[in-house]
Amino acid sequence: MLRRRKLTAVAVSSEISTPRSTVGRILRRHRLSRARDLEPKEPPRRYEHEAPGDLLHLDTKKLGRIDGIGHRITGKRPGRKQGSGWEVVHVCVDDHSRVAYVEVLADEKKETTAAFLTRAIEWFARRGVVTRRILTDNGSAYRSRLFAAACAALGARHGFTRPYRPRTNGKAERFIQSALHEWAYRLPYSSSDERTFALSGWLHFYNHHRNHSAIGAPPASRVNNLVSSDT
Repeated sequence: MLRRRKLTAVAVSSEISTPRSTVGRILRRHRLSRARDLEPKEPPRRYEHEAPGDLLHLDTKKLGRIDGIGHRITGKRPGRKQGSGWEVVHVCVDDHSRVAYVEVLADEKKETTAAFLTRAIEWFARRGVVTRRILTDNGSAYRSRLFAAACAALGARHGFTRPYRPRTNGKAERFIQSALHEWAYRLPYSSSDERTFALSGWLHFYNHHRNHSAIGAPPASRVNNLVSSDT
């Protein structure tokens, strides 16, 4: 097939003397219009580390600051006023248990990110979890010397996802999707502070009471000291 030989739509059109618009329509119908569609899809590679702390996944997600109820609730685009700005959800997810530690912070600068890492690892340590390794994407804050120094001081080995392969950090990304759907965009919050205040209650529910689809139980059930802290 010409397209499988990575010929462009224009080249295919010329090769078979068919209008480009017709070729484009056929390629779209068969989902062959984009270059990435020509590559075979990789099968999912599922893995799970043996114990809490063996690997912590870190990631961030920007949220628009709330200045009135937004379009995700009202269905109307002008819900977020121009100039409201952004805040950043920093997440840390344990690979084995899926227990999550989360903070909403002002930015994702290296100082902010390194400080979050320290608090996250200390939070897990108070629950008996010794962090051995962390995994992040290749963002500039995670690549900074300050973040590397924080990892070294905490005794955690730092690994990076492969470029253009976000699925490597899939547990953090999947958690972020759940957080957005079940917490950040679920209710018509009137302010960012109200949304942040609601985070702790939802996070407790997620860690202690919500059955995780991959493990069939709440994440806390895999961390003994976290179970004992349930109230």
